[in-house]
Amino acid sequence: MNFDQIMVRYGEMALKGKNRKAFEQKLQRNLSTKLKAFPDTKVSKTQGRMYIILNGEDPHKVMETCQEVFGIHSLSFAVKVEKTEEKLKEAVLLAFHDANEAKTFKISSKRTDKGFPIQSGELNPMLGGHILRNTEDVKVDVHHPDVEIKVEVRHDAAYVTAQDYPGAGGLPVGTTGKTLLMLSGGIDSPVSGYLTMKRGVEIEAIHFHSPPYTSDRAKQKVIDLAKELSRFGKAVKIHVVPFTAIQQKIHREMPSGYSMTIMRRMMMRISEKIARKQGILSLTTGESLGQVASQTMESMNTINEVTNYPVIRPLATMDKLEIIDISRKIGTYDISIRPYEDCCTVFVPKAPKTKPTRENANYYESNSDFSEDIEKAVAETYTIEVNASEDDQESNEFSDLL
Repeated sequence: MNFDQIMVRYGEMALKGKNRKAFEQKLQRNLSTKLKAFPDTKVSKTQGRMYIILNGEDPHKVMETCQEVFGIHSLSFAVKVEKTEEKLKEAVLLAFHDANEAKTFKISSKRTDKGFPIQSGELNPMLGGHILRNTEDVKVDVHHPDVEIKVEVRHDAAYVTAQDYPGAGGLPVGTTGKTLLMLSGGIDSPVSGYLTMKRGVEIEAIHFHSPPYTSDRAKQKVIDLAKELSRFGKAVKIHVVPFTAIQQKIHREMPSGYSMTIMRRMMMRISEKIARKQGILSLTTGESLGQVASQTMESMNTINEVTNYPVIRPLATMDKLEIIDISRKIGTYDISIRPYEDCCTVFVPKAPKTKPTRENANYYESNSDFSEDIEKAVAETYTIEVNASEDDQESNEFSDLL
């Protein structure tokens, strides 16, 4: 006997009211897309439940894949069996062995089919006794078991569910809109993208590329980071902005102490323009309050002046070690630390202003006209689309998309 399905449990999504159906449908579509590598699987939705019918696919590989899908609180292997004592005993033993290191267990039975001759109060000791007779050094613990095996006898068949596996949590990607992630290539911004996706947001990315000061290897870092992020949602578009001319102009014409602030303001202006073209309603950054000069409260206030778009900052209150822990968990850390620098390290001032003001930034910018430079950068932006499910294929590049 083998597991033939995986039960999917909702978390926050279960609290939704009249729009819960839309969230469930989106999760079902996201799961179906994610499981294309397992063509025999089928995602089935019933009242308040969702199941992945395995149809012979490897249950553990499918489980690992499902754990990357946002909107799922937990999952369990399950098996559908005939309503006989022999089949139920075989199924609960299979479910117990799924928890390899379990030393205590609990059987929780529910008899929906009242015509089934064995009552719930009799099922528990009968099935528990079978596990005890066929294992060693194992005990029953009804209060704090290592694993709880659930048995439900319905009219059509009996269902046995094994231990719970954690899901990714959050909301299904695509249920709360789309954002443009400012993806630099460092540790922070991909983590910010991941956490934004966890809230149900679909992401596109924007990357500012400054050749010859930044190399193609730096751009490849960003492509690889976006590909990792696509594991948790869908294919990610990266809008690559040629930024060299603007950076050179800032370096020539702006005061050194304000160059970092003004560079970030230019990035915000360009990002908003590209977001508007793509029908995107917010920007997302990897800023963590106080981490560097451009991430002080004063800097954020001055930089934010140039856009009325909502700016999502998931990392604002997190420290670096917390961010690194998440980056390791999601598989982006080793990519981020590759020694290829992004444009934020170009022309770094020796003493950047940590408390810039809007008044000063506007005064310095008024002495130079950047409007044509910004329009040219937007016009020359090109887009690359990446997808983790297409590792053997080259990224698709669309030079005329914008």
